[in-house]
Amino acid sequence: MLDVKMIRQQPDFVKEQLGHRGVAASQIDDLIQADADRRALILKSEQLKSTRNQVSGEISQLKRQKADASAPIAEMQKVSAEIKALDEDRRQAAAKVQDLAAHLPNMPHPDVPISLDEDDAVELRRIGTPRQFDFEPKAHWELGEALGILDFERGAKVAGSRFLYYVGDGAKLERAVYNFFLDQHEAEGYTEILPPYMVTDESMYGTGQFPKFKDDAFRITTQDLSLIPTAEVPLVNYYRDEIIPSEQLPVYFTALSPAFREEAGSAGRDTKGLIRLHQFNKVEMVKFTKPEDSWDELEKLTNNAESLLKKLGLPYHVITLTTGDMSFTAAMTHDLEVWFPEQSKYREISSCSNCTDFQARRAHIQYRDDEGKLQFVHTLNGSGLAVGRTVAAIMENYQNADGSITIPDVLVPYMHGKTQITARA
Repeated sequence: MLDVKMIRQQPDFVKEQLGHRGVAASQIDDLIQADADRRALILKSEQLKSTRNQVSGEISQLKRQKADASAPIAEMQKVSAEIKALDEDRRQAAAKVQDLAAHLPNMPHPDVPISLDEDDAVELRRIGTPRQFDFEPKAHWELGEALGILDFERGAKVAGSRFLYYVGDGAKLERAVYNFFLDQHEAEGYTEILPPYMVTDESMYGTGQFPKFKDDAFRITTQDLSLIPTAEVPLVNYYRDEIIPSEQLPVYFTALSPAFREEAGSAGRDTKGLIRLHQFNKVEMVKFTKPEDSWDELEKLTNNAESLLKKLGLPYHVITLTTGDMSFTAAMTHDLEVWFPEQSKYREISSCSNCTDFQARRAHIQYRDDEGKLQFVHTLNGSGLAVGRTVAAIMENYQNADGSITIPDVLVPYMHGKTQITARA
């Protein structure tokens, strides 16, 4: 979350910056007022405690002198009751400040395009030329069903809409893709992690999913656990409430995990295919860095994701998202969008974000600077990549006129030498 002290000291600046993200100025005013109320309660409580301490000394002196101390004792009993009530008010006031602050998004970096419209994103570069087909390219779900490698009908029968079965070479292709991703990231210095797929409310809070987006999570209500929406959650929380030794920074983690998404706001969107599912595989990259290094690390993170698309031979472009389109926790996000021939458009396959110290404040992840003072680390995350969307992009970009799919060269070893997917017998 944001530093409440900073908000208190620079309210107009914060209102301007968060206004670019659609935050009403009244939300900042409410937080500042709640914080003022909290501090006033602290002051009043401390003054009463000081008075109580002073009078307690006087009472002790009266008792030593065998004098009557009943009046000051009665008065201090009233003061103690008032202090107890004030301390409860303080606790509630602090909780209110915490809750108001927890609903505010991160501050955008000055280079982020200012707009509440996602269409105002800025293209940074475009890599590869979309293939010119001499036949009408099909959608990946059509190809998958015809080849017998994607079974949406049985997925819906067993689990409901937005679920599917990968079958035969479809399952092998998915496995080939994520093993390739993990091997590439390991070569780039990432430590592979196999994380929990369910996390506590504290973990969801630490990465910014809770409380604002609690209704979007798949919940295990009997135990106050959530199915992870991304491996970012368990990876970032690996160091929750810890101090990372400075000499270990930067730390790079990567993980394959399923991602579980309610997709509550996507009714009617991408109802077919692998683009928008309730459960999908994703390889995630997470970094912990010193603040002065995080912006260079964002570019490296983005390049790590891009290198996968380059090696797969998939056309893509990189865009910087607008202030209104970034995730809640991000200060800047570069999206990688891969080309889908059937739709003749680029679709998101990775978001690479610098969250600065926003998550580290919530999760209490720190390090000691050169002077030995505790500072919050910066956290970064990026998809490296969304596996199902990569499979879909491969199927569409590498399809042949007869409906078969050519395997990209870098994946052939992961497919045990198989170079093409043809219809199942």
